[in-house]
Amino acid sequence: MSKKEKLEARIRNNPRNVSLNDFEALVNLHGHIEKGGKHAKARIGNATLTYKRVNPIPPEYVTDLLDIIDTL
Repeated sequence: MSKKEKLEARIRNNPRNVSLNDFEALVNLHGHIEKGGKHAKARIGNATLTYKRVNPIPPEYVTDLLDIIDTL
C-alpha cells in the first residue's frame, strides 16, 4: 500500500479527526486548491468544494470531499 492509499484509508476510517494538512494533501492528490482568505476552494474534476481553513477540519467537509472523490 502506498503512502497515498494509506492517507486516504486513514481519513476514510476516521473523518471526525482530520488535520488541515492531511485534508489538503488528499485534495492535492485528486485536484488542486485555490486559496484566498478564510475559505479555500478545492477543485476536483468539475466539482468545487469551499471549506474553511481550520484545524481540525469539520467532518462535514471531509465527508463531502470523500463523496466527490467517489464520484470520479
